[in-house]
Amino acid sequence: MTAHAAAPARFISFEGIDGSGKSTQARMLADALRARGHDVVLTREPGGSPGAEEIRRLVLEGDPDRWSPETEILLFTAARRDHLERTIRPALAAGKIVICDRFADSTRMYQGLRGPGLRAQVDALHDLMIGQEPDLTVLVDMDPETGLARALGRNGGEERFETFGQDLQARMRAGFLSLAAQNPQRIVTVNGAGDIDAVAADILAVVEPRLT
Repeated sequence: MTAHAAAPARFISFEGIDGSGKSTQARMLADALRARGHDVVLTREPGGSPGAEEIRRLVLEGDPDRWSPETEILLFTAARRDHLERTIRPALAAGKIVICDRFADSTRMYQGLRGPGLRAQVDALHDLMIGQEPDLTVLVDMDPETGLARALGRNGGEERFETFGQDLQARMRAGFLSLAAQNPQRIVTVNGAGDIDAVAADILAVVEPRLT
């Protein structure tokens, strides 16, 4: 686990491969910060606003080949723009802490790694339509085989990306770790393989000093 001095964190995202436990850890961090008196908005992507939640159903359910990667990039960006306008920016303007389960880094991995030139398209569209990064990103790292088994065991109806298989999960893990190495002031990597409470304590130890 590594951390670097940077600006105060009010907008915090969680990233990781499927089954890494990031959603649980995002929720636990929100609960811990609320218990310490902070006003916290816990949200997710795709989703987090009524319009974005409608897009979520389009992209996370159905056959793996339902959409091309290029179409997915457009759909995810549309959902993110609505989420940013209606949920994230109003909460930040009100002085709240925003904790988001996935943000643009997920699109950089899930869509950006699935074909030549797609990562550049993701970044160009992000710069044009979003133009904002989290202050702090917690990358919950997990072995791809273990993570995929966990994710497929959920049977929650949103396993479209999990069905792409372990190879994509392995490439995404490598991609997330590379992204963390390129952005050490924003992205902190935490080992997600341990006890849930121990992982949560590690994350809180990283986040709390960054809140002021």
